[in-house]
Amino acid sequence: MRKRASGGSRYLYEPFDAATARIDAHERVTDERWNGLERRLNGIETMLERLERRMWLAVYGAASLFLANVAVAFFKGG
Repeated sequence: MRKRASGGSRYLYEPFDAATARIDAHERVTDERWNGLERRLNGIETMLERLERRMWLAVYGAASLFLANVAVAFFKGG
């Protein structure tokens, strides 16, 4: 049986679980990576929604021009 020495640092005598500390650090790093990934994905999703709105605006604009040309041709010819 080892006798515990008196005085000095408690870290000399208490066990330090390096594996637990490493796992905790890894979990914190993983959480930060997930948060960064979610932030980037939300930004991409926002940009895609804006692009979709612009595309629909272009489609509706082209359709309205086509219908306006048909209407002008109808009224001129009729």
